[in-house]
Amino acid sequence: MLTYFTTNVSVWAIPGILLAILVFGLLRSVRVYEVFVEGAKEGFSNAIRIMPFLVAMMVAVSIFRDSGALDECISWLRPVLSSAGIPTELLPLAILRPLSGTGALGVTSELLYSQGPDSLVGRIASTLLGSTDTTFYVLTVYFGAIGVIKPRYSIVVGLIGDLVGFIGSVYICRLLF
Repeated sequence: MLTYFTTNVSVWAIPGILLAILVFGLLRSVRVYEVFVEGAKEGFSNAIRIMPFLVAMMVAVSIFRDSGALDECISWLRPVLSSAGIPTELLPLAILRPLSGTGALGVTSELLYSQGPDSLVGRIASTLLGSTDTTFYVLTVYFGAIGVIKPRYSIVVGLIGDLVGFIGSVYICRLLF
């Protein structure tokens, strides 16, 4: 009974929310379609405005990976992390996650395929993927959209958050599994 209920609720949740927004707008005498089109125009202009930032970030990530700098970072960190009991297979994921969500998802897929989804590495990788963010991507998109030139402490705070997410993922998964 509960499964039937949750399945039906999840199927109708998004359409229900959209319908509620439409009804609420109509009740408040909002010209819903015109406002929607205006928002779409703003979204399109934002996408065009942030495109150079996204291209620059993607090029930087590609250079980082293809130049061998990623492999060099991994070779430097491997002895330190292995002595701390952190699986070194997670290093490419931990380094790429702040840079690229697609790259991190690719590395996670490789780890799940090679190590198994129920292995410690697979569980930590999955937890890490959900506990951290693509810090540089987020800063590029959001700061590019609103024209922020000097991010100040945002990068440092974001990277500290990613580091805490990495350490927390390893700790919690080792504790639970």
